[in-house]
Order: sequence, then C-alpha cells, then structure tokens
Amino acid sequence: MYRDYVEPAWSVPQILLVALLLVPALGAIAVAMFPAARDRAARIVATGFATVTLLLSVALLFARPNEFGWFAYRSGDGLPMLLWAELDLPWVRSLGLEFHIGVDGVSYPLVVLTGLLTVLCCAYTVKKVPAGGSGRALAALLLTLELGVLGTFLAFDLILFFLFFEVVLLPMYAVIAGWGGANRRAAARKFVLYTLAGSVLLLLGVMIVVTKAGTGDLVTLTGASELTRTTQCVVFALLAVAFAVKAPLWPLHTWLPDAHTEAPTVGSVILAGVLLKMGTYGLIRVGVGVAPDGAAWAAPVLGILATVAIIAGALICLRQTELKRLIAYSSVGHMGFVLLGIATLSVTGIQAALVGNIAHGLITGLLFFLVGAIKDSAGTGSLNQLSGLRETAPRLAGLLGFAAIASLGLPGLAGFWGEAFAVVAAVQRGGPLWLTLAVVAAIGGALTAAYFLRLLRRVTHGPATPEAHTLPPVLSGVEWLAWAPLVLLTLAVGVAPALVLGDTVQPLITLLGVQP
Repeated sequence: MYRDYVEPAWSVPQILLVALLLVPALGAIAVAMFPAARDRAARIVATGFATVTLLLSVALLFARPNEFGWFAYRSGDGLPMLLWAELDLPWVRSLGLEFHIGVDGVSYPLVVLTGLLTVLCCAYTVKKVPAGGSGRALAALLLTLELGVLGTFLAFDLILFFLFFEVVLLPMYAVIAGWGGANRRAAARKFVLYTLAGSVLLLLGVMIVVTKAGTGDLVTLTGASELTRTTQCVVFALLAVAFAVKAPLWPLHTWLPDAHTEAPTVGSVILAGVLLKMGTYGLIRVGVGVAPDGAAWAAPVLGILATVAIIAGALICLRQTELKRLIAYSSVGHMGFVLLGIATLSVTGIQAALVGNIAHGLITGLLFFLVGAIKDSAGTGSLNQLSGLRETAPRLAGLLGFAAIASLGLPGLAGFWGEAFAVVAAVQRGGPLWLTLAVVAAIGGALTAAYFLRLLRRVTHGPATPEAHTLPPVLSGVEWLAWAPLVLLTLAVGVAPALVLGDTVQPLITLLGVQP
C-alpha cells in the first residue's frame, strides 16, 4: 500500500525540490510567450531561468539535514531508507497515486549535470540560433527538456517516473526536426519510433510492478520483497529493453548516430549529456532496485551485450569519416562501459557506472560543442576536408585535443574512472565469463584510444585545408563561457572522483543488498 505520510510543514529542501521543477516549467511558458521581435531577449531570459535552476540544485546540497548526510536508514516504520530530501504528497487519491520526489547521492550529481548543461546550451543559443525556427522556441524546448529530465531523476513513484520519462520525447523530436540538418525529419521520426517502442515496454513493466506490489513507491519497492522471482524476471526484462533503447545498448542503438548527426549543436549536447543518462539511471534505480532477482538472472546477458557495444562502437568509429557520427558512435562504446559496470551488480561496478555517466556527460557535451563549432564555421564535418586546425584555429584544436584524450580515458581526467573500474568490477565478479568480458572491454578501451588519436591526427595535424582556414583563430566570449565549465569539471572529477562518488556507498548497499 502507498504510505500515508504527509509533512506538517515544508522544509527548505522540500521547497527546493519543488522549485527545481517549477522554475524550468514557468521559464518555458514565459519564453514561449515572448513576441517574435524580442527573440534574443527571450533567449537571454531562458538562460536566466536555467541559471536559477542550476543555483537551486547547488543550494539543495547545502540545505540537506546535517544529521542525515546524504542518506540514512529509516527506523521504526519498516522502510529500508530515508532520502535526505524528499516530498511525498497525495496526487490522485482515487488511484492511490503519490507525488513523491526526492534526491540522494545516486541522483544528485545527475541533477546538477542537467542544470549545468541546460544553462550552457541556453547561453549558446544567445550567440547563435541554428537555421530552422525561432530562437525563443528552441530555448523554451530546452527548458521543457530540463523539466522532464530533472523530474525523472527526482521521481520516487513509478507512475511519476514514467510520466517525466515521457515528457522529453516530443520536445527532443521538435528540436531535431525543427533545427536539425538536411535529413532531420527522418532522424527525428526514427528517434520517436524507437523511444515509443521502449516507452510501451516501460509502461508495461511499471504497471506489472504496481499491480503485483500494490504500490509504486520506489523507497518501499527497493529490494522487491513484494514481488516473486518470476515476476521480477519478467519485469526486469521489460525494463531492461526499455532503458536499453534510451541508453542506448547495442543492438538498439541505431537511432543515435542519425539523431546526433542531424540535431543542432545544443540538441546533441543535451541528448548525449543527459537524455542517455535517463536510461542508465533508470536501469539502476528502477531495474536493479525493484527487481534485484531479475537483474541477477539477466546480468550475464547484459554484460555480454555491453561488451559487444564497447567493441562494436570502437570498430565503427575507426571507419567513420564524419565528426558528429564518430562522436555519436563513441557514445555507444562509452555507454557500454557504463552498462558493464551495472551488469556486475556490485557497489564498485555501479559506482563505475555513476562516475561514467557524469564523465560522459561532461566530455561528450564538450566534444559536441566543439564539433558543432567546427561544422558551423567550416560548413562540413568530413575528416577528409578538415586538417591543420592547430595552424588555423590553435585554441579550438587544443580544446578538441583535451576533450579527445579525456574521452579515451587518460588517467587524471574524468573519463578514466568509469572505464577502469567497470573492468575492475568485472574482474572482481570472477569466473570465466566475467574475466573474459573484462579482457575484451580492456581491448575496447585500447581501440577507443586508437580512434580518438586517429581523429586528432586527421583534424589537427597536416596541411591546413581551405575549410580549416574558415575557422576563426580565436574563441568568442560565449564559447569560452559555454566550454570552460566542462573543461574544469572534467579535470576536477578526474582528480577527485569523490565529488561524484563520495555519498553513493550507503545507497548502493541498500539498493543491492550487499556489502561493498
């Protein structure tokens, strides 16, 4: 049954949780109502709303109750955990639905990442609006996407989780179809069809859980004592495929390269930076949390598919000649490492997945910003037409080199931790299968280095092409504003991964029911 639990008065963390959802929603409405003549002003206002949302997410960290830290056990009422910030209110009483939102160490870094990337994308639209539609409409859609993603990371009721999960579908379709490249409509349709298929499976899995357990409360469902093993296996199979579409996991990844190639720069940044994380986060929070026995049953298959994704993504990248498609396929490989970590069902493995999520969002977001700038100025993303960037645009080439070596997993940068510890977790899992997967994944890491070094050799070295001469030798203020935070955070997480992982051990012990 749903908990009959209502706070007598809202605390500061609860107010901040609601504000995190309310501010982008109001911002999207306000920006959409601006007249066409004030398009640039609307984009500036959108950046302001996104900045307020980011500040609210940071304030949430400092408003947490000191006596609980990030996470504590709830005593006396039989519930397994207490989120350090949560709001649980009746929503649809006749259906027993709850408006239950909260945050812990697993979801909080993703909340901040979402706020950061939305600010940077909105600020980027102030400088340049891609052809296809008005800037204010694009900014309003970015704020709507932020609302859906934040709601997904904050929801602790399954029905609420599903609704927020679906909020992002139409706005992302509109961003690709409205401001994308020449084949944008076909790419947008493919994105919608794949995502809708996953949504049907997600809804089916959610309804089975709610019907069998009598509740959709994720706090209560964690550990799934209310569900039989057979039900858990069915539910996890449905949820795993649904989240694999969003992640995406091979062989359900084919919508991703087309979507990235045709999407505008800000669309690619949001898609890679946070939308893909909805799939991996959902697999951890809902899939593993609600159906642990089902996760254990499917873990070997997930591990094999994740390793195939790592190798396949790397081999395809070695053959790519278009910048955005290369970065898009690299996401398939990086998400493979994340899913390998999840498949180990260990604290180390899921910590690798969590830090891999954040690292991928920072680094790939930066890569798509840089590739978008190159493609917009040069008029092409073909590796055959781009070389010599270190001569014509040395600052841009330097940033591209930094992002590439961060993405290939250089120690000391954010990309290293997720990939390395996903392999370590597979080794710790033991047995012929997992040791084989660890070795193959490590080979995939070496192939990742190969295709990024190939990219740098083709683009930054050699004689400068006519297309390379069209790139500006210096970066604009807006570009520095959008890119510098990603560079600094890539360095910070690489040096101190505890910024992401410091408060995840206790939640994961409860989620997995194991010792670290």
